[in-house]
Amino acid sequence: MSVFRSRPALRWLVPSAAAVIVIGGGAAAGTIVASADPSLPDRSAAQLLVDIQTAKVDGLSGTIVESADLGLPAIASLAGSAKSGAGDLTSVLAGSNTARVWYAGEEKMRLALVGTQGETDVIRNGDDVWLWNSADQQANHLKLPAGAIEKSPGAQLPQTPQEAADAALAAIDPTTRVTTTGAAKVAGRDAYELVLSPKDKASLIGQVRLAIDAEHHIPLRVDVYAKNATSPAVRVAFQQISFAVPDAEQFKFNPPPGTKVTEGSAEGLAAEHKAEAEKAAKAHEGEQPKVIGEGWTSVVEAKLPKPDSASDKSSGAESQQLSGIVDMLPAVSGSWGSGHQFAGPLFTVLVTDDGRVFAGAVTPETLYQAAAK
Repeated sequence: MSVFRSRPALRWLVPSAAAVIVIGGGAAAGTIVASADPSLPDRSAAQLLVDIQTAKVDGLSGTIVESADLGLPAIASLAGSAKSGAGDLTSVLAGSNTARVWYAGEEKMRLALVGTQGETDVIRNGDDVWLWNSADQQANHLKLPAGAIEKSPGAQLPQTPQEAADAALAAIDPTTRVTTTGAAKVAGRDAYELVLSPKDKASLIGQVRLAIDAEHHIPLRVDVYAKNATSPAVRVAFQQISFAVPDAEQFKFNPPPGTKVTEGSAEGLAAEHKAEAEKAAKAHEGEQPKVIGEGWTSVVEAKLPKPDSASDKSSGAESQQLSGIVDMLPAVSGSWGSGHQFAGPLFTVLVTDDGRVFAGAVTPETLYQAAAK
C-alpha cells in the first residue's frame, strides 16, 4: 500500500483547512486596507487573514492548474527521459499539472490527476479510500477506521491554493511585510489579493500573492514571484470552481473489468510506514537533513543518497542518474570547498564534492556561508 504515500493527492482536497497564523510584532497587518474594486467592500490585511482562518465550505468542485517555471530546461530534459518518477517531478518543477476536484466534507473527497499517459483518481467515501491508475489498470483499496481522516505524511510541494496559502501564512512573522493590492478575478469570481513579502534581501522570493474568494474566503490562487519578476515562477490556481455540494455518485468507485485490486488497512499501512521509516533512519543515522537559519532565508542541509548495497541495482541506477544531473551543473569553488551549483530565479542548490547538499530560496553567497560552517 506504499502507493498511497507516493502521491500526496488527498492534500488537494482540504479547502476548509487553514493554517494557524501567528503575526509577529513586525507585521502590522491591521493598518493596511485593500483598495478594493467598487463592487467589494474594503478589507484590511488582518481581516483577510482572519477570513482564511475561519473559512468553511460545505462543498465544492472545480479544476485546479499548477504551473511552474523554475529555470530547469536541461535537467528537465534529462529527468524526463528516465522511466521512473523523475518525469512526474519534472512536471512539477518545469511544467503544468491539471486536476479535477470534488469535496463534500472531510469524509467525501475526490481528486482526478489528469496526465498525458492516463488518469489517477483518489477517492474517499466515508471509511473507504481508493487509488485508481487508469494506465496500469490497478486500484488500491484502503479501509480506514471509523471517523479517521487520511493524511499524507512527509513534506511535499504545495499542490493546491490552500496548501500553498497555508505554507505562506505560516511563515508570517516580523520578517514579513503584509500588504494588499485590492481586487482580482479568479475563475470568474471576485477576490481580494493579499501580498506577503520577505524583508530580508538575501531571499530570492519577491512576493507571494494570495487571491482570496470574496464570499467564501478560501484561496483561489497563489502566485510565487522571484525578485523583480513580472510573472510568477509558481502558480496554483482554480481555473473553474463551483461551491455547490457535489452529488454523492461522484464519490462511489467500482473497479472497471480487468482491474487488479490490492486490499489494505490503515493498521497495515501504519505498520509498513513505521518499518520503512525505521529502516531509513538506521541507514542514514546521523545524516538527517537539518535547517540552518529561519524564515524566508532558511537553508536545508542534507547528504546525497547512497545505494543501500552493492547488489541494489535500482538504488545504484538512481544514484548514477543523480550524479549525471549534478555533473551538468556549473562547477563552483570557495573556502568551503568545491562542487556544482544551480542558481535559479527562485532558489539555489549547492552540491559539494564531499556529498553535501545545501538548498534554499536564497542567494548563492548564503549557501556558501552555510557550507563553510
